[in-house]
Amino acid sequence: MPDMGPSLPSVLVIDDEVRAIETLERILCDRFDVHTATNAEQARGILEREWIQVVLCDQRMPDVTGIEFCAEIRERWPEIIRIIISGYTDSEDLINAINEGGIYQFIAKPWHPDDVILKLQNAVELFELNRKNERLSIELKLQPKTLKEAIDVQRQALKSHYSWAGIVRSPDSCMNQTCETVKQVAPFDVSVLITGESGTGKELCARALHYNSHRQNEPFVAENCGALPDELLESELFGHKRGAFTGAVEDHVGLFESANGGTVFLDEIGDISPAFQLKLLRVLQERELRPLGSSRRRPIDVRVIAATNRDLEEEVRAGRFRQDLYYRLATFTIKLPPLRDRLEDVPYLATFLLGEAIAELGKSVDGFTNEALDCLQNYHWPGNVRELQNEIKRMLVLAQEDRLGADLISPHVLRAIPDDLRNDMKLVTSPARGTLKNRIEQLEARILKETLVRHRWNKTRAAQELGLSRVGLRSKLERYGLERETADTS
Repeated sequence: MPDMGPSLPSVLVIDDEVRAIETLERILCDRFDVHTATNAEQARGILEREWIQVVLCDQRMPDVTGIEFCAEIRERWPEIIRIIISGYTDSEDLINAINEGGIYQFIAKPWHPDDVILKLQNAVELFELNRKNERLSIELKLQPKTLKEAIDVQRQALKSHYSWAGIVRSPDSCMNQTCETVKQVAPFDVSVLITGESGTGKELCARALHYNSHRQNEPFVAENCGALPDELLESELFGHKRGAFTGAVEDHVGLFESANGGTVFLDEIGDISPAFQLKLLRVLQERELRPLGSSRRRPIDVRVIAATNRDLEEEVRAGRFRQDLYYRLATFTIKLPPLRDRLEDVPYLATFLLGEAIAELGKSVDGFTNEALDCLQNYHWPGNVRELQNEIKRMLVLAQEDRLGADLISPHVLRAIPDDLRNDMKLVTSPARGTLKNRIEQLEARILKETLVRHRWNKTRAAQELGLSRVGLRSKLERYGLERETADTS
């Protein structure tokens, strides 16, 4: 692509329906420099001649699917952000798109103009951030950067990374409403209490609130309140003077003061003692603090975001948490769902977390097999996103092929029963599952597949573990229609 771009962000719309192209062009022309093509060949010519930042492609086209064409764009013009419009957003299509086309977003039909414009604007911002990061990498190699410039670049990257729109999820995720709440609350300078199980992303939500507020250019600091005894926690948050206690050999500026103008995130707030609850309440009420060992009070201007995995309302009723402090912290409450309640997000989260793991570990693969994503989506993830992140790192370390297969998944994850079988033990008890013979056959089929996956579909080893002959195993596989998505490795 050429290196010079137009004043407006450039978008290429590809659709074989002329009326659809005309509608989109009319909606987008005020905000974007719109190029149009009715087939892949026309689109290739435009991509070779013009500066294109985002491709908006229909999935159903006569000569090639949108996913296939996006995969081609990914190879030839990897910097372009790719978005698919589709009326068919079943899980298999979405997984294929993630793996093959590197799709940034889906837009489901029938689409709403505001949704299309918002997703395109987010895509353009991502394009620009990627290019800025590329330029920064080149410039850092060529010449030293000033501290201020480096900080500015880092802040811009943080704003983009922690935007409410950047919270990874599927198009139909139950997290969409949560993200909309974050978007609405972020600009207002009110305290927020984030609740949810450990590992659900409470700090990520807090950062999204901060980086979408008027305090976004000021510090964001975080402290785990459950990890420190009262005296150390008071010192960490409010600071201390030299000699205030044994070991205080110099003055220490607390997080509240160092974050002045910005945001303080207090994680595990439900674990603080009643004595410290009173001290924190006084600071929040008076908007000033006194470091340990000091006689002077110092004014503070911070937004407080707190988080807990406890039911604070129940803690208040039980007398373990001060009601007045609760109301100070919970002007607005945001509840994050556990990962088991949004399993539709697992393929998206897994792909995102794999990208992070590749960058961290320096080992590259081309994604997951569909079988691996299915297995990950069947598990209930009691450790939430953090557990999924650890599982993917483990898979990447063990990987010896181009794609991460189901054979790399931990046995306890691999053996998980899908929701439709787990709920109410339907496999065993539901009359809808048929006779005893039918139900036993369903269970046998699952055991066979789980064993084969663990043995990388080596039928000899699987048959040995199950106490079957190879001929007997093959007969059962034919009976249940069990075949691997790729060639047999036995």
